[in-house]
Amino acid sequence: MDLIAGIPFFGGFLSTALPFLVVLGIVVAVHEYGHYIVARWCGIHAEVFSIGFGPVIWSRRDRRGTLWQLAALPLGGYVKFLGDTDGSSRADQVVLDGMAPGDRARSFHGATVGRRMLTVLAGPFANFLLTLVVFAGLALWQGIPSDRPTIGAISPLPGVEQPLAVGDVILAVNGAPIDSFDDFYRAAAAL
Repeated sequence: MDLIAGIPFFGGFLSTALPFLVVLGIVVAVHEYGHYIVARWCGIHAEVFSIGFGPVIWSRRDRRGTLWQLAALPLGGYVKFLGDTDGSSRADQVVLDGMAPGDRARSFHGATVGRRMLTVLAGPFANFLLTLVVFAGLALWQGIPSDRPTIGAISPLPGVEQPLAVGDVILAVNGAPIDSFDDFYRAAAAL
């Protein structure tokens, strides 16, 4: 990011905008994948899975017939199901009326209310699971916050031998037990 920040005029903006777009892309991809995977489990066919809007930068069709694409404007995404007019899941009644009964059952609008409800709720639920994974990962990486009064740094004083070392935990002040920084501050204020 230092390279980006060094670009005159745009550097500060890009060093903020690029991480924002990356995080937004991840959140959108997880959200849309939640819709997609639950719809697939419910027997609803997805025609397009798109991250971004506008002109398509990259695309490929999988063996199930879903077109996976990455578009130029990375500010959202969508899953277009069989029978939808567009990515907003509005029904294309002309297409639905012309479908064979088997294909209509595989469309979003031909599915039961329960299956449609599960498909719609799956996006926000996927984001909820992403939140749990991110916070669990942060807790594993950073650890659990501790309020133990631990020596972090020592400023040497001339002519004074320091019995404390970095990493020492303060257990008592003047015989009063210390369990947290609050206890330490109260004991220090009473001295």
